[in-house]
Amino acid sequence: MTADWHRALDNALQAAQLHGFHVIPLTVRKLPAIRSPHDKGHGCKGECGQLGHGIHDASSDPARIRAMFETARHATGYGIACGRPPHHLIGLDLDRKNGVNGVWELRKLAAQHEISVPRTVIISTPTGGFHAWWTGPADVKVPNRAGHLGPGIDVRGSGGYLVGPGSRSVRGLYALASPDDEVAVRPVPTKLLQLMTAGKDRPARPPMTDAKLHRTDGGRLLVGLVQFVLSSAQGQRNDRLFWASCKAFEHASAGRLDADAAAAALMRAAAVVGLPDSEAAATIGSARGEVLGAAK
Repeated sequence: MTADWHRALDNALQAAQLHGFHVIPLTVRKLPAIRSPHDKGHGCKGECGQLGHGIHDASSDPARIRAMFETARHATGYGIACGRPPHHLIGLDLDRKNGVNGVWELRKLAAQHEISVPRTVIISTPTGGFHAWWTGPADVKVPNRAGHLGPGIDVRGSGGYLVGPGSRSVRGLYALASPDDEVAVRPVPTKLLQLMTAGKDRPARPPMTDAKLHRTDGGRLLVGLVQFVLSSAQGQRNDRLFWASCKAFEHASAGRLDADAAAAALMRAAAVVGLPDSEAAATIGSARGEVLGAAK
């Protein structure tokens, strides 16, 4: 039992018991820590009764949280599910690296659209960025999007999760950056919510055929990951793309796939399911950075 595991469990229990958040254990790479009991491409969201369904396992029940962490003794952090009652949490991931400053981009966006952004819970990330937390309305589903609001600004909504403070990743510790008297999660400004949920027009793309898939470098491994993305339902696309990208780059790091070929194939799959190119590229780049250590 490590100090990181104990800290993650304690903080996850506190988040659930004091604030009603739904949580799951995370690995040092910020991915769900419990392996799926199913083959890739399954549609089960926990109906089987087993653990290993990612964000669908998230719970505020202390007994279930302890059971999850006992199953994942390698966990070093915890994720907080977005879009769940009672808070219907929404997160903005504001990167500050590689020449991009998500904080300044958010300020520019707020000025451009005359949005008054109140103080809310802020979490500092190990790479110098921040996560801003908001509560949302119960009847609005906020999609997970990368770069939709601007460079360095990722939206975490329904079906996504935020890394909880006290979690440790390969790059360091996530910590509460808000002053003690500003720890309440504030409602998301109406205009900002409208921008988060606004659609983007894009030209229709031809469907990806099996022939195209099988010609892609990497053989069966890559075909399975691409099909996993292609089977995404609305609200799952970005999470599935991120998961598949992480797996692809793990195979690449082991010499089983070509990283660039994998990224290109996943970009095409993302286009087929309707993700904007900028969003897909940011998601794949983020996964590449997490696994291979490249720029996020």
